[in-house]
Amino acid sequence: MKRLRAWFLAPSWTVMLSLFLFPMLIILAYSLLTRGTYGGISLPWSVESYQRFADPIYLGILWRSFWIAGASTVISLLLGFPLALFISRAGKWKNLYLSLVILPFWTSFLVRTYAWMFLLRDTGLVNSTLQKMGIIHDPLPLLYNDGAVILGLVYGYLPFMVLPLFGTLEKLDRNLLEAAADLGARPWATLLRVVLPLSAPGIRAGVILVFIPCLGAYLTPDLLGGGKSVMIGNLIQNQFTTARDWPFGSAISLALMAIVMPLLIAFVRRDEEGLL
Repeated sequence: MKRLRAWFLAPSWTVMLSLFLFPMLIILAYSLLTRGTYGGISLPWSVESYQRFADPIYLGILWRSFWIAGASTVISLLLGFPLALFISRAGKWKNLYLSLVILPFWTSFLVRTYAWMFLLRDTGLVNSTLQKMGIIHDPLPLLYNDGAVILGLVYGYLPFMVLPLFGTLEKLDRNLLEAAADLGARPWATLLRVVLPLSAPGIRAGVILVFIPCLGAYLTPDLLGGGKSVMIGNLIQNQFTTARDWPFGSAISLALMAIVMPLLIAFVRRDEEGLL
């Protein structure tokens, strides 16, 4: 059985090694080299790129990335949980509502982001409507700030929060809710003490699926932030494209992974121990 299992797992291990481990080793090697005179990499070996990342400017960008990703994840959870709970109890309309949730995936993420730019700009639909209604006189600064970035991230990744939550809530035993009601628990108490603990696996999966892409996002901050809300993904992209500093870009990528992985492992272990 062990030999048979090894043969079955061989393709998976081959894919993991070729698409994950080997590229990571290349990035590690790049991060320890020196930027060439005209870009690229060259000798000697050096840890200067990791030392540069400790600069307060880059640490500030890292902090902004974490709080924007965290805020986007929390908002997605606050919006996604009631929506997932509603869909799980929708009966015959369940499939229709799920189709509406994944409907944005049928169009390009870039096109949807540009649509938000047209809505939020000074002459966009939102400001034009408010001005015509006499609510405001001057356009509101809805674009090119952290709020616009968070809005775009929540819009883009909200389905990744709803779908795992729905999968967990749909399997929730209704008898437990009826038992809580028979014991005198009010709806809020039932939600906090029965529904939320039982939906912990969906919450964990949704948080991970939303937080990680938001942390490494670069397209949404670039378009909706307009260079005023630079995140770590934008910094990495600029190092590989504009600055042509491949060692520094590789060092930032690995440093970000080294920071995120222990947090994810601790989060998953804490949830498995029932402390969420």
